[in-house]
Amino acid sequence: MKTIGLLGGMSAESTAIYYRELNRLVRERLGGLHSAELLIRSVDFAPIAALQAQDRWDETGVILADAAARLERAGADVIVLAANTMHLNADAICAAVGVPFLHIGDATAAALKARGVARPLLLATRFTMEKDFYRERLRAAGLDPLTPDQAGRDRLQAIIYDELCQGVVRPGSKADALAMVAAARGEGADGVIFGCTEIGMLLGQDDLDVPAVDTSLVHCRAAVDFALG
Repeated sequence: MKTIGLLGGMSAESTAIYYRELNRLVRERLGGLHSAELLIRSVDFAPIAALQAQDRWDETGVILADAAARLERAGADVIVLAANTMHLNADAICAAVGVPFLHIGDATAAALKARGVARPLLLATRFTMEKDFYRERLRAAGLDPLTPDQAGRDRLQAIIYDELCQGVVRPGSKADALAMVAAARGEGADGVIFGCTEIGMLLGQDDLDVPAVDTSLVHCRAAVDFALG
């Protein structure tokens, strides 16, 4: 079994989801008392969130590249970044390490296509929904992602940072997210991307009448495929 280097903390809530899911998948595949070979570097999210808000992405890239290099030096065979938004710094991370980096967008695109989705609604942070780094990767895979309107994007940003990242799940926020899905269905959306690693805390497949892809879960599956491959 190869060692997975998990770069987390953005947020700690979603990193805990990754830890549980990686171990669950390994136990499911190997049985008994098996669990994942893991190294975790969990950063303090507050300084990174402050840099995000100031659009200082070069500086977040330096932080994450250093963290990834530390994981590699510690023995990681692959790097998994437990956050969608911070894949904006994927190039900086890849430049800092010699081991493979598993991009969450690739795992997401593959899962969407396997479920026959062509026009997914992307629910994520404002950065992921509005900047090109994520949507362009999906388009390169042949998908046509939609996003909520400006008011919806602002509302999602608040739900993610003020609630989910702090472990708070509110029924009113779930209702707001479902209203965004309903509006997108009217525009031709045929699937939903839980495009922030915390969105799965708020919504599940049972809440929707179209296929949903939880990026955290499919990313974990790709990591375990690599580790056990």
